[in-house]
Amino acid sequence: MDLPEDYKKGFKDFLRVKIDLSRRPLIPRDETEYWVSVAIKEIKEGAECLDLFAGSGCIGISILKNVRNSFCDFGEKEDLFLEQIKINLDLNNIDKERYNLIKTNVFLNIKKKYDYILANPPYVAEDRIDEVGEDVKMFEPSIALYGGRDGMEYIKIFLEEAINYLKDNGIIYLEFDPEQKDSIEEIIKNKYSRFNFLKDQFNKYRFVKIEK
Repeated sequence: MDLPEDYKKGFKDFLRVKIDLSRRPLIPRDETEYWVSVAIKEIKEGAECLDLFAGSGCIGISILKNVRNSFCDFGEKEDLFLEQIKINLDLNNIDKERYNLIKTNVFLNIKKKYDYILANPPYVAEDRIDEVGEDVKMFEPSIALYGGRDGMEYIKIFLEEAINYLKDNGIIYLEFDPEQKDSIEEIIKNKYSRFNFLKDQFNKYRFVKIEK
């Protein structure tokens, strides 16, 4: 089976950002680019952000590139992907004063509160593994894809803890599988003040905006 085209090419364009893929992070998806573009329109100048489960760093770097005076911490547990994020920050000429790299598993080692937390966690359910393309299974990092039997393992932990890392009036953007919408709503409806499920460009519920 052939290597995915983006790995062959070596990079992916993502919201005015060039994302190097030399360390083989998860290839940024069009659905992710869509919701991040929505978030960027709402992120205020000077905002402090956290890109969690950062992978290639595409989400946080696109914020730094498109939102004036913004700051972003990148949370990622894999050393290889932390290296990838640094490559991409340098590639896109991001000032070193505007970011930190944090080795973390969900919120481990996160010490501050943010205006915005943006998360694209592993959420593919192991019992739906047969629906994943063979090229994805063969070449893309499983650690960035699979979220336990129902795909909710990391999402549950994230939603339980994220409120503690938001400033007053802080906002979360979370990507998920459309089939997880009801389960996610059950978790957040009694914990957060407001939330709004939103559809991607393919008319599927793909992300949720949650307010503290």
